[in-house]
Amino acid sequence: MKSSHARKLIKSIDPTYTEMFSGRVYQVGKGAVSVRNHSGEADHTVIGVHGFLENHCYFTQSYQQPNTELILLTCSNYHIPVSGPVIEKPDWEVPIKYLEGTIEYDACILNQVLLNLPKTKNIRIHGHSRGGAVIIEAVRQQPELYEHIDIVLEAPVLPQGQLHPLVTALLDPLSHGMWPWVVRLINSTPSSSYGQTFFGKMNPRKKVLLNKLFTATKDHLTIVRNIENIMAWMEKTQVDVYQHLKHGTFLIPKVDRILDREAMLASAESSPNSVRIVETDAGSHFVTLESVDWVPSLNYIPVKKMAVS
Repeated sequence: MKSSHARKLIKSIDPTYTEMFSGRVYQVGKGAVSVRNHSGEADHTVIGVHGFLENHCYFTQSYQQPNTELILLTCSNYHIPVSGPVIEKPDWEVPIKYLEGTIEYDACILNQVLLNLPKTKNIRIHGHSRGGAVIIEAVRQQPELYEHIDIVLEAPVLPQGQLHPLVTALLDPLSHGMWPWVVRLINSTPSSSYGQTFFGKMNPRKKVLLNKLFTATKDHLTIVRNIENIMAWMEKTQVDVYQHLKHGTFLIPKVDRILDREAMLASAESSPNSVRIVETDAGSHFVTLESVDWVPSLNYIPVKKMAVS
């Protein structure tokens, strides 16, 4: 990479999105984890792993029950989207050997969190898009941790998956040095001009969370590295990794213009029978932002694959 391009890419991006948060926030390597306060005694623990250019607030409205312990990852080199808590350094943190901004790095954060933070034994890990790949990679790295974990993979980046052809066509002409210019252009363009194509029918929560996607990361380099790593991870990761999944659900949207739906579905069908596939009516990549009804019950124990029309 040319040094001039590198300088442009490492230039910082100012955060534009925060929500008030009651809980504790821990710095873990180049990422973070937030543990929301819950008013009742926790019966379940949910760990949320956000997608590319998103933030962990993606999950907050899907899991509002007072007896749910909600733990939210912030992936490496992403802004922490909360205001209020003082960021703490946990004594259980261990160094991560992978390159920051990669699925492999963020999977290490997830495994440290899983080992140290949940207060219940009823644990679900819910990942959206790139977050799905982070979960699968975490399972690959330490499969013994996931024997009794319920996993929800929502419109996920999967082994042998692909980007939607429309996204590929947009990315192909871009060089590294063009990204700062592209980001400025997108952020100065009303989302209404491209949102319907990629985000589907808008609603208030979508408008709030998807308004300034390209300010989620701390720099442009993380955007480039995320994209290149997503494509490389999908290509190199084989479907035999699914052998380590014991329980869970794939949530497949009816329409997806971010990832290739057919490649996603084909990959998911290589998973064990104990992991169900739910083909939702969601008209976009953002299944649970369209309706929380697609979030599986925390009391549900998967027994077989099924399709919902």
